Amino acid sequence: MKVQDQFSEKELQPLNSIEQWEDDVLQRYPEGVEPSKAKEEYRNYDNPQRDTVREFYRLNHKYQTYDFVQEKKKEFLQFNRKEMPVWNAMEFLNTLVDDSDPDIDLDQLQHLLQTAEAIRADGHPDWFVLTGFIHDMGKVLCLFGEAQWAVVGDTFPVGCQFSDKIVYPEFFANNPDINDERYNTKYGVYSPNCGLKNVHMSWGHDEYLYHITKDYLPEPALYMIRYHSFYSQHREGAYEHLMDDHDREMFEWVKKFNPYDLYSKSPKPPVVSELKSYYEDLIAKYLPATIRL
Repeated sequence: MKVQDQFSEKELQPLNSIEQWEDDVLQRYPEGVEPSKAKEEYRNYDNPQRDTVREFYRLNHKYQTYDFVQEKKKEFLQFNRKEMPVWNAMEFLNTLVDDSDPDIDLDQLQHLLQTAEAIRADGHPDWFVLTGFIHDMGKVLCLFGEAQWAVVGDTFPVGCQFSDKIVYPEFFANNPDINDERYNTKYGVYSPNCGLKNVHMSWGHDEYLYHITKDYLPEPALYMIRYHSFYSQHREGAYEHLMDDHDREMFEWVKKFNPYDLYSKSPKPPVVSELKSYYEDLIAKYLPATIRL
């Protein structure tokens, strides 16, 4: 049974827009400020403005189980919904624009161009620029009827104990895996320092896009795509016990990428017509003529 057939509209879309999640991340991790391990400063449960975010994470933490992730991979990694050029897929994202976002009027394509242009301005390799441009393309999951909490949100390993450094950890009390002895220990189904390549992450746009691009992009780019929402690790260090030395090396790239994703937003829109040919050439250099979604 599909997710959209199991839940009410309110459960499918608890946020006013999917960008509200990123706004919440910015509140938790303002630019240049290291996270507080206790997180008391941003856990203001009495602030009505956070009600939708709390509801989003209540649903996310309840339903993102080990079995749910396996089901979503089986469902979506067949890539049998659409086939189109990458640029068209980026334009497809624009149907996610939501007038309720009070902070910025840019559509998805313009936000991604801003991210990529900031990376290009700093002189990074062209594959890094391309990663900035496409990193949110997996949000097309929303256009296939997926619940917001199965598209965006902080990501985390499933199949082992949930860290208390994940935002709103108390909501995991309603996740059935917490009472399953296969999944509720420190290592769960994994082994010490097994490497993230052997770890199943919660389902969302990061994991989806990783599988779309894994045969085409350099490994640092794939780490950026797959783990850019894994805040409990790259900002809190919560899952060192599952990582190997190669993960730690690659996470330096994730940390380089994260500021461009979070802090490059500006109300001044990029001129898409002036940039399109450059990005189409860049896409052609690394990716196939069409991709399957």
